[in-house]
Amino acid sequence: MAWICLFTIISISTLAYSSKGDTEYHSRLDLDSLTRDLLDSAKEPEFFDWLKRVRRRLHQYPELAFEEHETSQLIRSELDSLGIDYKFPVAKTGVVASVGSGVEPSFGLRADMDALPIQELVEWEHKSKNNGKMHACGHDVHVTMLLGAAKLLQRRRDELKGTVKLVFQPGEEGHAGAYHMIKEGSVDNVQAMFGLHVSPEMPTGTVGSRPGPVLAGSARFLVKIQGEGGHAASPHLTRDPVLAASLAILALQQIVSRETDPLESRVVSVGFIQAGQAANVIPETVSFGGTFRSMTTEGLSYLQQRIKQVIETQAIVHQCTATIDFLEEKLKPYPATVNDESMYEHAKKVGESVFGKSNILLIPMTMGAEDFSFYSKKMPAAFFMIGTKNETQKQTLRLHSPYLIIDEEVLPLGAAFHAAVALSYLENPAVLKAR
Repeated sequence: MAWICLFTIISISTLAYSSKGDTEYHSRLDLDSLTRDLLDSAKEPEFFDWLKRVRRRLHQYPELAFEEHETSQLIRSELDSLGIDYKFPVAKTGVVASVGSGVEPSFGLRADMDALPIQELVEWEHKSKNNGKMHACGHDVHVTMLLGAAKLLQRRRDELKGTVKLVFQPGEEGHAGAYHMIKEGSVDNVQAMFGLHVSPEMPTGTVGSRPGPVLAGSARFLVKIQGEGGHAASPHLTRDPVLAASLAILALQQIVSRETDPLESRVVSVGFIQAGQAANVIPETVSFGGTFRSMTTEGLSYLQQRIKQVIETQAIVHQCTATIDFLEEKLKPYPATVNDESMYEHAKKVGESVFGKSNILLIPMTMGAEDFSFYSKKMPAAFFMIGTKNETQKQTLRLHSPYLIIDEEVLPLGAAFHAAVALSYLENPAVLKAR
């Protein structure tokens, strides 16, 4: 009797496994067919030429956070030509477009669109025409890839089992544009979100991410230490703020090295210090500032508390006073970017179909920050890096460089990846929620 039961259990399990395997097999066939069609469409010469034209126009006219007026106009013009409805303005210059049925489920794709205050030093036909401004973080590429996805999705709008929200977001570079987009309700009905960021360190044709925490939470601080100035020949008649600031900066480093678990990721960095101008005069005030970062909200709060205590105490020791501004309204702190495991697995599976399994990279956590984190805090989200390194081009391998060069072969790849992640999510969002 026991043998019969065991045989029955094994048989049922085998059938269940085979059924599951067949489902996954057919799902893989459907996904492969979908991604192949999307990639073929995005790589058509006419489509690819359009992508390059859009990206180069964006690159030539970069605009800083919440000043992206021409950028926004270009996005809206392209959406109009595609017959895609949108809401504008959102968070001053942002645009949120909709493709599909207009009903739930709703899936979000996000591209940031602001540039940096950097003078471009790459000499090429489409160099920035706005002096002192450059798309040195690749946001021109992000916008172009999302517009490419919009075009691909619009062609399949009657097949969409729900709605894709295309979120063109201003003010990522330190100004928490994502926070303001969320605050204005632009993604209230969005169930999940996906974002891409270029990586000049990864070869074109690869993508990478990881489940869980991927980028740090980040905040800033400005400090003014007030003392009593005087001649350097009579330091006893002064209250030296330079000494107080110097020892405060040194003491800040002990927060991580002596108060943080070595297995946790935290960092405190001072980026500037300003004092007097004369070598023989002790100044009245010293200013300095920097950033602090952590992979957890709790870690960020602890660092903020201790930074304040350390600086104020060091100032008192040297008979000075300290004022600390954490810029919480002007430069809102970013939470850590955390990939939802189900969304990560979904995007990874789609990426394997688009790029090939061997081209999906498990990247390490880094202490850089991204305001995509506000979306990942609100809803299941996944954030991936997409490679733009071309060995045949002379390229710098870091973002925020005046010498940044992007391999434009990434444009159709990113457009197809965006569209495939959204389309396949809408096919069966319940499966992702149940994982």
